[in-house]
Amino acid sequence: MGVRLLVLVVLSVALMVVDARFALLKPVRSQMSLVLMQTYWITDLPQRLYQGVASQFGSRTELVAENEKLKTENLLLQGRMQKLAALTEQNVRLRELLNSSALVNEKVEVAELIGMDPNPFTHRIIINKGERDGVVLGQPVLDARGLMGQVVELMPYTSRVLLLTDTTHSIPVQVNRNGLRAIASGTGNPERLELRHVADTADIKEGDLLVSSGLGQRFPAGYPVATVKEVIHDSGQPFAIVRAVPTAALNRSRYLLLVFSDNRTPEERANDAAQAQEAEDKQNGTAPVVPATVPKPAFVGPPAPAAAPAAAAPVATPAKPAAHNARPAKPAVAKPPTTTPTAAPATTRQREE
Repeated sequence: MGVRLLVLVVLSVALMVVDARFALLKPVRSQMSLVLMQTYWITDLPQRLYQGVASQFGSRTELVAENEKLKTENLLLQGRMQKLAALTEQNVRLRELLNSSALVNEKVEVAELIGMDPNPFTHRIIINKGERDGVVLGQPVLDARGLMGQVVELMPYTSRVLLLTDTTHSIPVQVNRNGLRAIASGTGNPERLELRHVADTADIKEGDLLVSSGLGQRFPAGYPVATVKEVIHDSGQPFAIVRAVPTAALNRSRYLLLVFSDNRTPEERANDAAQAQEAEDKQNGTAPVVPATVPKPAFVGPPAPAAAPAAAAPVATPAKPAAHNARPAKPAVAKPPTTTPTAAPATTRQREE
């Protein structure tokens, strides 16, 4: 046993010396590496199979989790996009509302629609402004396109608005083209109004714009109400059938305007406007210039009449020769005696009568 071990040790040392000093064993070593490589691959196969199976299951789980995460993010982004679209539309509506409020002379306040009446036979909405906000009964309500209705019920923080298309609502209107007056009544259809008692020969046609006439002191004058859609003439009827479409988006408007009417008289409005202009001039420092320019013509005027007599004196001096030349005209002065004889016969005639 010892001899065999010794022989193997000597052989191993000899092979190492020959491999280190000479290249004779290089082909043998390459062949042996191929055999050992196969051996390593076979021995490592279970480990690699375990890692492959584990990676397959792990990657599938990660992919499922990543897929769920992406779906969630996509849903969130779609929701944000919808919100952004809603905000964009809201911004457009508010801009339209601001533009329309700039055209309104009266004081206005923005309100938001928060509810609708569930009764299908009435057209009423609820807004988020009430008595605490200064809203009053009968106050006009409009959107960016035209009149919508009026406040019919007050609550502390909300109000109920009756729309133009309700069957119990009517509004005095006039044709913007020629001023023809009529009454527009609701039909229960949110897309239609009817004009009552319009003569068959009235000058009204399709496409005419109907505006509020201001009669009744409820709605201010000049606000768009509807556009004439159809005019039906029947020779057997005394009145024509006139149907119109409201200009306001009754079923789509979300933001509304509450109109606070100005009850001042035209004189009061003119005085207030003059006072406001005067205050603005004082604030800008231009007020002293206006009084200085206005009184000047008032004081220049009186000296002009005083100068008139001075100018008349030279004119009177050349008139003296005319007086000397008038001496031969004494017969013209003697005409009164000729009138007295004519007057005397008149008196005698009266006595004879």
